[in-house]
Amino acid sequence: MSQPTFKTVNLKPELLKNLESLKYDSMTDIQAQSLPAIIEGRDVIAQGKTGSGKTAAFGLGLLNKLNVKRFRIQTLVLCPTRELADQVATELRKLARTIHNIKILTLCGGVPIGKQIDSLYHGAHIIVGTPGRIEDHLSRQTLDLSNVDTFILDEADRMLEMGFQSAIDAIVNEMPTDRQTLLFSATFPDKIEAISKRIMQKPVMVKVESGHDQSSISQHFYQVENNEDRYQALRLLLLQHQPESSVVFCNTKAETQAVCDQLNRDGFSALALNGDLEQRERDQTLVQFANKSISILVATDVAARGLDVDNLDAVFNYQLAHDTEVHVHRVGRTGRAGNKGLACSFFSEKDNYKILLLTELLDREIRGKALPRPSVLERAIEPAKMATIQIDGGKKQKVRAGDILGALTRDKDVQGQDIGKIQLFDNWAYVAVSRDKRKQALSKIANGKLKGRTFRARLLRN
Repeated sequence: MSQPTFKTVNLKPELLKNLESLKYDSMTDIQAQSLPAIIEGRDVIAQGKTGSGKTAAFGLGLLNKLNVKRFRIQTLVLCPTRELADQVATELRKLARTIHNIKILTLCGGVPIGKQIDSLYHGAHIIVGTPGRIEDHLSRQTLDLSNVDTFILDEADRMLEMGFQSAIDAIVNEMPTDRQTLLFSATFPDKIEAISKRIMQKPVMVKVESGHDQSSISQHFYQVENNEDRYQALRLLLLQHQPESSVVFCNTKAETQAVCDQLNRDGFSALALNGDLEQRERDQTLVQFANKSISILVATDVAARGLDVDNLDAVFNYQLAHDTEVHVHRVGRTGRAGNKGLACSFFSEKDNYKILLLTELLDREIRGKALPRPSVLERAIEPAKMATIQIDGGKKQKVRAGDILGALTRDKDVQGQDIGKIQLFDNWAYVAVSRDKRKQALSKIANGKLKGRTFRARLLRN
């Protein structure tokens, strides 16, 4: 049965026109089930995995309601991480292209608060931010939420996992009680149910299955005795399958770093992603993984939330997740958009209870599969196909992607096909180039000019 189109819901003509230009035709399940209630002004709890289309669901709802002539903060979107907040703000700006003079601000930690205070002084319609920074602005009285009529908690389960309960409560106390509240979550633990009872009014419940066909994912389980066996199993499978991009999920920050360090010692291309990283380090790590300069990301669940990577070939559960919903969320990061995915999970005897739960969830008997033969260890490790150049100039220096592309392709020794993703931040930019062209590309940037200026540049290690 075909999915309903956006024309079947009561959206403003300018939003429908923009959706048509974006080639957004049919609604996803979560959009079809939640948008009508959102447009009616109802409170909504929506449970759906990453990639289900939830940002467009609440984004279209809030934009349909927004009064752009009323220059007050009308919407607050809370996200657990800066990366997700940036993604949400980018998507909202794309959906709002046909609404003139709309102002969307992101308020997240990891950047100077003074610049945010200056931006707030000039006003905004929509705020997208993280709980800690929003609470900080409220304590400084630099943020006024008294006119908010739409409040959205995106990935609410992760915000509560990360310890933001008290911050959320403080933020809610600064908003009118007569507002619409939308809560989006990949899982629905007891804490979510408790907070929804406190801050929502007769919410409509929406639950959709995974955003893609789980049959496209090949799941395998391997029994190990100890951590030494666990790492050896990971190494064997990486060499057997040689995935171009894979995530290794660990349950602790310390484990992510230990596994990452060992992988690099053994010649793999890996970076760790956990809550101990400074914001710039997080940005660099995510950029390098997304643009294929790093093959393996070793991450905790919280750190990997909001990870936006195309064509993730494999997921390795170094330790089994603490609950089955998190396991499904991890595994669901591979096998997207019609591609085949691989998920390998390691377990020991002490994981028997988790295995019983997964047996029930997957409706199949789980037995430890035989690992590849040790001779696989003799195989050469395929290097990452790209390298990343960091440029010490970004949006605030008026550097554009076209400027970087032009500088790199000025002569024929580096061509367009050698250049991958170009990502711009406020004060720096990153460009992916073919690994075999990295030295020529670096020379062109470091010794050439962008915007008539010379910028420092360097290769990030991989």
